[in-house]
Amino acid sequence: MSDYQVRTAHILTRIEQLAAISEDASGATVTRTFGTPAFVRGRDLVQSWFEAAGLVTRLDGIGNLRGRWASRRPGAQTFVLASHIDTVVNAGKYDGPLGVLMGLSLVEDIIQQQVDLPFHLELMAFSDEEGVRFHTAYLGSKVVTGAFDPALLAKTDAQGLTLAQAIVEMGGDAAQIPAGALPAAEWLGYFELHIEQGPVLWGSGVPVALVTALVGQQRVELTWQGMAGHAGTVPMARRQDALAAAAEFVLAAEAFALAPGRGLVATVGQLRIAHSASNVIPSQVVHSLDLRSPDARQLATAYGALHAQAAAIAARRGLVLDWQLVQAIAPVACDAGLNDLLAQAIAASGYPVVPLVSGAGHDVVPASAVAPATMMFIRCYKGISHNPLENVEAADVAAALEVAERFLQRLAVAYA
Repeated sequence: MSDYQVRTAHILTRIEQLAAISEDASGATVTRTFGTPAFVRGRDLVQSWFEAAGLVTRLDGIGNLRGRWASRRPGAQTFVLASHIDTVVNAGKYDGPLGVLMGLSLVEDIIQQQVDLPFHLELMAFSDEEGVRFHTAYLGSKVVTGAFDPALLAKTDAQGLTLAQAIVEMGGDAAQIPAGALPAAEWLGYFELHIEQGPVLWGSGVPVALVTALVGQQRVELTWQGMAGHAGTVPMARRQDALAAAAEFVLAAEAFALAPGRGLVATVGQLRIAHSASNVIPSQVVHSLDLRSPDARQLATAYGALHAQAAAIAARRGLVLDWQLVQAIAPVACDAGLNDLLAQAIAASGYPVVPLVSGAGHDVVPASAVAPATMMFIRCYKGISHNPLENVEAADVAAALEVAERFLQRLAVAYA
C-alpha cells in the first residue's frame, strides 16, 4: 500500500466519523446545517484533528475553524487551503468535508516532514457555504475575504431566529466578524479540493479535473398572491389560483432553459403553499428560482425574460406577483498562474488535464475577489451530490492527494 493509499484510508475513516454527527438523531441521514448543535459537535471533532496535527487553531466570529502553520520566512504571505463542513439537508458525506480533510492530510505531511515553506499555510473549515439555514451562501468565506455584509445579521431562519442570535448560540461573536478578514495584502492564494458534483469525470475514469471557471448565479424568490376559495364552488374561469400560476411559470422556466443556445440551467427547488388544504384554491405560493450560466450576458438575458414571463402570467390570471432578487453572483474565472501550476501537477502525476467549468458555487468565488484562486475536482460516484448516495473511490482520492501535493511543491518553488 502506497503512502497516499494509507493517508486516503485515514481521510475516509475521518469522513465516516464526521458523517456520524447529524441533526438526524437516528443517524440514517447526514444533516449538519450552520450553527446547529450537530454542526458545533462536528466542528469540535474537526478542531481536535487540527490541534493534534500541530496547527495553531482558532474560531473566528462566524464560527469558521482556522488552523495555521507559520513559515519562518520574514514577510511571508498566506496561502489558504479550504472548503466547508456544513451540509444541505439529507446530504452526502463528501461535499465540503472531503476537501477540508484532504487539506488536513497535506498539512500534516508538511509538518511531519518539517518542510520549510516560503509562505504561511492556513487551513480553513468554513462554517457556512451551503446557505441552507439563512438562504445566503458563503457566510464563512465572505468573513475571511472581508465581504461580509453586516445587514445579514438581521436575517431570520424558519424559526424566526436571527443570524446574530444563531452566532451567539453556537459560541461565536458577531462583533468579532470584521477581525476575521485576512487582509488582501496578506493573501498569496487560495486552493480548494472538492468532489465534482457532476458526471464528467465518472464517465471518463479520470480521477481529477482542473476547474477553469465557475458559473454565475441569480437566485430569486417569487410570491404569487391570488384568492382563496372553495374548491367545489368557484368556477374554473373565475379563479385566482396562485399554485396554477406558479406551476405555469415553473414549466415556462424549464422550457426557456431547454431552448437551444441558451447556455444556462434553471431550477425551482423550493415551493411553499400557504394554508394548503385539499378543498381550498391556493391563495399564496412562494417559490425559488435558481438561474446559472458561465456567460454573464446569457444570465442577464434569462433573468429579464423570465421576470417578464412571470409578470405576464400574473396579469393574465389576475394575481399579484412579488419578484425578489435574493442573490446575484457573477461568473468567476480561476487564476491562470495557479491553474498552470495545477495543470503541471496533474500531468506530472500521469493524468490527462481535463478542464471543467463548475456549475455549482463554491467558496472559491468570494476568495477569487481578493486573491489568485484555483480549484480541483475529484471524481465522484455517477456525479451524484447533495444526496446520501454521494460517494468517492479511494483510488481517486489517493490520486487527488498526490496531485495536490505536487501542486504545493511547485507553488513553493515558484515563490522560493
